Amino acid sequence: MAAAHGHRSDGADGLGDVKDTEGADRHSGAAGPPAFRAAVEALRGCRLRPQVEVEPTPAPQRLAPYAYALEAVVLDGEQELADGRLVLLHDPAGHDAWRGTFRLVTLVRAELEPEMAADPLLPEVCWSWLTGALGARGLGYGEPSGTVTRASSHYFGGLADRPAASQIEIRASWTPREGRGGVPDAGAHLTSWCDLLAQVGGLPPAGPGDTSVVTLPQRRGPQSR
Repeated sequence: MAAAHGHRSDGADGLGDVKDTEGADRHSGAAGPPAFRAAVEALRGCRLRPQVEVEPTPAPQRLAPYAYALEAVVLDGEQELADGRLVLLHDPAGHDAWRGTFRLVTLVRAELEPEMAADPLLPEVCWSWLTGALGARGLGYGEPSGTVTRASSHYFGGLADRPAASQIEIRASWTPREGRGGVPDAGAHLTSWCDLLAQVGGLPPAGPGDTSVVTLPQRRGPQSR
């Protein structure tokens, strides 16, 4: 799976800090307040579509007192379609910017056809994929924020035989609605996030989708792992 590259932090959400693994073993889900442990167990027990492989990864520790992270890859056979990282943050004292005690932070990436990358509606479309994935499962959330970045690479000299490549990157965070005991439905949020990964990777929906989500043609073909 391609590594999720870190960038600078975009404020309190820490959108760019998903690779900060200092003290990664501390508060990795085995310890913490009951609400955090329950949310982590929900993530671990979630059943997902078979094309999405998810596994734990060291969690950042500078963003909140407690954190748990997962990384995922969307596969078509042995070929990689998209990859991403999801981090569950918890601050029992609450966070003014979150307006809650939990926060989900994500990074999602996929290769694109250059024609699709040049579409002026691409950022709005990709953001609609995120909000649509949450809305399609009826999940309550607040304070969403994020960025959609498209980048193109052109090769010269000894690399001139390589075709131009384009990539989309979605960095986002949101506050999941807390339920009984202050515990969010973390498993459902993980399922929605995997729906987003699958959509970015070009897979058809696993079930009835949100008709408000816009789709674009010409996704890039699968990339070899």
